[in-house]
Amino acid sequence: MAFFIRQSSLARHFRSSYQTEGSMAVPSRAFHVELGDREKALLAEDPSLRRFKSYKKSVWRLKRIGDVLTIVVVAGCCCEIYVKATLREEARSNVKYGGGNK
Repeated sequence: MAFFIRQSSLARHFRSSYQTEGSMAVPSRAFHVELGDREKALLAEDPSLRRFKSYKKSVWRLKRIGDVLTIVVVAGCCCEIYVKATLREEARSNVKYGGGNK
């Protein structure tokens, strides 16, 4: 169905009228424009604000610690599930092969 819509003359008409509409149409590829003095000044590092940027490293460390703890907890859960499954399977095999005599 999408093939027929894409190839229909009505869809082609809408597509062509949309692309040629107005002289201020945005091109598909934008041109690179060099930054002006004002933009460069705004993007420059301000020494008076340096003390407020110190939290970035601590946030990064805290995030890394959280990631490591998450991996440790998931690994621990997987180990617990594996141990429970093997113990259950071992108990079943003991009962099945005569280990149930009391």
